[in-house]
Amino acid sequence: MPAFIAQAGVALAVIAAAYSICAALLLLRSHATPVAAGPERPGMSILKPLCGAEPHLMECLRSFARQDYPGMQIVFGVRDAADPAIETVQQLRREFPALDVALVVDPAVHGENLKVSNLINMLRQARHPVVVISDSDVRVGPGYLQAMVAALEQGGVGAVTCLYRGRAGSGLWSRLAAMFINDWYFPAVRVSQALGDRSFASGVTIALRRSTLDAIGGLQVTANHLADDWLICERVRRLGLRTVLSRFVVQTEVADEAFAAHARRELRWMRTIRTVAPLGYTFMFLSFALPVALIGLLLAWPSRLALFAAALTLVSRVAIHLEQRFRAAARVGYDWTLIPLRDVLLLLVWAAGFFGRGVTWRGRRYRVRKGGR
Repeated sequence: MPAFIAQAGVALAVIAAAYSICAALLLLRSHATPVAAGPERPGMSILKPLCGAEPHLMECLRSFARQDYPGMQIVFGVRDAADPAIETVQQLRREFPALDVALVVDPAVHGENLKVSNLINMLRQARHPVVVISDSDVRVGPGYLQAMVAALEQGGVGAVTCLYRGRAGSGLWSRLAAMFINDWYFPAVRVSQALGDRSFASGVTIALRRSTLDAIGGLQVTANHLADDWLICERVRRLGLRTVLSRFVVQTEVADEAFAAHARRELRWMRTIRTVAPLGYTFMFLSFALPVALIGLLLAWPSRLALFAAALTLVSRVAIHLEQRFRAAARVGYDWTLIPLRDVLLLLVWAAGFFGRGVTWRGRRYRVRKGGR
């Protein structure tokens, strides 16, 4: 094998080891207690767009209803009067009669992104100066809203977002999908943040002042965009304000679905990332540490340095998995045997992201243009 190919293999293995070690160390030191909020307690309106009776929906909504925060309003929205999520909201009202709840049933469409259309319809009922947008499958712990306020109170901050871990069901594909979130996505965001990237945004939580939302043009600017969460935070940054990642980590429910449903979701995520950050997407494969290390080892064989780097990568990769499983209160180590399959699938879905711009979302097919439109 030519020397330059062997040298490239060594470089790949070393890069993979460095990445995986950094990711593992960042995870180990990223569990600081959220900063306490100051004396200011601005009222908050939480917008919860709903669509169907999703698994664990009631448990997720209860976690918000139990937040100990004065001046909290929750606005739920559906597009169809026959949506079964309405009954879940009514049950929540019965369980928490003192909770300030608004339910908006409005089929009005404001663009191709039906979730954003739902949010636009809901926003009219929001009464407080701070708006928190959160997906329906999110579960939060105590102190969530206080953590959002603490981050938003920092000077120059225009929006706050959160990282999240996936809570898997019992099915194989649900567990693999949760590993996509926990073992790759979560550490990748930590590494990119450590390198100075501040473009991360997630629909699990975006908290911002109503005045800031108005200044970026309202939710209407995202009505025809797939990456609505990213675009909101990007517009905030264009105002000269910062978007920050809260120290608070929330949880999302990963439903037990067939392989095809999970594959379509991951492909949608990949192609969305590609449209908003094409250069970063091209080099994203370097974050797939274990496959990269093994490819490097094959190219550089029998290099001892490449073998050592690959071994370090493997140890760090398993450590990342165990750490995330522990933090998610899951059966620690149970899925470590799925790591090779998960990482191979990750590499394949990344490669598939280059071929085409079609995505499936809530049963509808879209073609995503540059910038996420």
